[in-house]
Amino acid sequence: MAAIDGRSVLISQGAKATYAYDPLTGEELWRVEERTSHSGGTRPLVGFGMIFVPTGWSQGQLLAIKPGKSGEVLDANAESASGGNGQLQIAWKSKRNTPKKPSLLLVDDLLFGIDDGGVAACLEAKTGAEVWRERIGGNFSASPVCAEGRIYFFSEEGKTAVVESGRKFKVLSENKLADGFMSSPAVAGKAFYLRTKTNLYRIEK
Repeated sequence: MAAIDGRSVLISQGAKATYAYDPLTGEELWRVEERTSHSGGTRPLVGFGMIFVPTGWSQGQLLAIKPGKSGEVLDANAESASGGNGQLQIAWKSKRNTPKKPSLLLVDDLLFGIDDGGVAACLEAKTGAEVWRERIGGNFSASPVCAEGRIYFFSEEGKTAVVESGRKFKVLSENKLADGFMSSPAVAGKAFYLRTKTNLYRIEK
């Protein structure tokens, strides 16, 4: 659910399209089709008048969507998707290291993410320009978390890598728990609740 132009809109990512619905009636407002990808499952983000959506499996790409008017339908890969006549447009897109399972983070004016193969990236949300891209290592299903100026990445091998949430890539610490992470962490106050493949942990300073 997101507030777009003063209106509540439900953003739903389907197998080959991203849909906007009226949450009270279920009416489809607009949709962006991306039929070269399938089974997108990450959480869409909203900011700076755009919706940021990784499109899923196969090659996949990250779309920055400018919301449209009721009834609009857009092919994300059409030449007219950027700068066309309609209100619904693709502001920018990127195919480099797009995550398929881990969701993105929007922190101030920066997008942070990690692909399934362990490459972390920071992009300018407004333009899609790359700020940095570095290999963390490992495989990833869990979504990263931002807390107190730090980004936490949780790998399937059990490693937690902590980096600064800024324009300069800096690893602050690394920790490891046995058995690895498939699920995303939960946060309550200053505590992390981390579920590995065998145990549930509460981590709090």
